[in-house]
Amino acid sequence: MTDSTSYLPESIRNELSIRMVSLNLSFGNDSMRETDIDNETFYPMMAAKGIPTSSQPSIGEMYEEMKSAIEMGDSLCCIFLSSDMSGTLSTGQLAKDMVLEKYENAQIEIVDSRSNCMQLGFAVLLAARAAKAGKTLEEVKGAALENIKRSRFLFIPENLEYLKKGGRIGGASALIGNLFKIIPILTVEDGKTTILMKVRTKNNAVMAMVDKMLQDISLYGLGEIVVLHINCLNEAKVLANLIQDKLNVNIDIMDIGPVIGLHVGPGAIAITYYTERAMR
Repeated sequence: MTDSTSYLPESIRNELSIRMVSLNLSFGNDSMRETDIDNETFYPMMAAKGIPTSSQPSIGEMYEEMKSAIEMGDSLCCIFLSSDMSGTLSTGQLAKDMVLEKYENAQIEIVDSRSNCMQLGFAVLLAARAAKAGKTLEEVKGAALENIKRSRFLFIPENLEYLKKGGRIGGASALIGNLFKIIPILTVEDGKTTILMKVRTKNNAVMAMVDKMLQDISLYGLGEIVVLHINCLNEAKVLANLIQDKLNVNIDIMDIGPVIGLHVGPGAIAITYYTERAMR
């Protein structure tokens, strides 16, 4: 089981029997589950109404999903976004305790992915593939934890206003970045968003992001790569083609949804990948 900020397509979730609980969004008194609104509706709404707030899945939804899996006779590995970014993991722990009160022999493991988007998604995918191959719950959990050591998430915002308003990067950094037209390449390390480097133009930032990925692959081997974007599909296609030409592999393109998108903003572009050997 994972949460909605993994943004795994429904087809993949169905194929690998991955359950999903949804984070929530609120525009004042108007609240909704992230999975109930698509990007085509959300981003114009944010432009009109301002940046909403986000919150973790309800404990009721979390409990019902866990209980459903246990009642089917399954064990369950839950992999959630970074505990430094959301209370989703702590809600999962509470829901697990509630399930264990009713089903004392239930087997539930909870993993902190220390990230979000497809870096979380890759940990979920590798764990789900292990489960599909008949691995034990401990081995499935191990597959997720091992992938976390092998993955990286690099992303470039169109501008820093959303990160500044969301409190994800200090106000001084946001001000300096916009003042001097410096584009930061951001990453997630130890569960938090950090600046990997700053570059003068977005095009240079994209090339520096690709170079960082190629450097990692040359040192640690190639696993899988996904290009992500927020409402800039053409840019994502150009980036995917660039990577395909350099590595001769097919590259999937995925959207970043509302909960992460409200902190990063439209126009953001990203690469998420994992390597054959541990990077950290």
